[in-house]
Amino acid sequence: MFKINNFLDNDDILITDQMGSLKVAEYKRDLSVTKETAQKEYFAAQMGVRLKQLICDLSQSPVTLQQGAMQWMVGDVNAGTGIKGVGDFFSKSLRSSVTNESAIKPEYHGTGMVVLEPTYKYIILLDVEKWNGGLVLEDGYFLACESSLDHKTVARSSVSSAVAGGEGLFNLGLFGQGIVALESPVARNELIEVELEDDELRIDGSFAVAWSSSLKFTVERTTKSLIGSAASGEGLVNVYRGSGKVLMAPVDI
Repeated sequence: MFKINNFLDNDDILITDQMGSLKVAEYKRDLSVTKETAQKEYFAAQMGVRLKQLICDLSQSPVTLQQGAMQWMVGDVNAGTGIKGVGDFFSKSLRSSVTNESAIKPEYHGTGMVVLEPTYKYIILLDVEKWNGGLVLEDGYFLACESSLDHKTVARSSVSSAVAGGEGLFNLGLFGQGIVALESPVARNELIEVELEDDELRIDGSFAVAWSSSLKFTVERTTKSLIGSAASGEGLVNVYRGSGKVLMAPVDI
């Protein structure tokens, strides 16, 4: 049995989003400042640049975290590596080497609570089931998820074109039912969500944050001919084709 005072009952902390076992706490202002930094912190808060923390309620679901993300935990909490044997370790190590994600993502289960390190980035919660049952993430966005989700390596549909475009060949894919938390440099209300139904989206640059695994993802020339691409002033673009959704930032990330 535990009781936490001056945390979620603090009038300086807001719960800005909650899905499943995950909730996002945001500090309205940073009071731990000096007179030299007070002005900067005040205007940062006015612009929405505020500290945020992800809170995980293990009584609702076990969670899997990005390595090193945990700040504190309380109550009945058991931590593990999520490694189920030698084969699983090598599989996750291989996935880590090609997706730039940590090989070992610790899993926490029990009835207690886990709180992650504070961040000035934006924490975005997504229901994977609403993304055609599978969600592919751009490298570096994974923060945490409910452990009911399966982690898989998703390859680009066209390896040669990805190499030519300077893109990575593999991404982390999450499949099944559960909630995932992304750590994004762009706020959720500024991200553009494009829904495709037997159509295609072409993006010139690294704007995509996440997309449905049902989409075929390739890197292609803007036009079918090299001369046409040169004439248009564009080179290679990321193409998402089929039925599904793409979450896209308005600025290059």
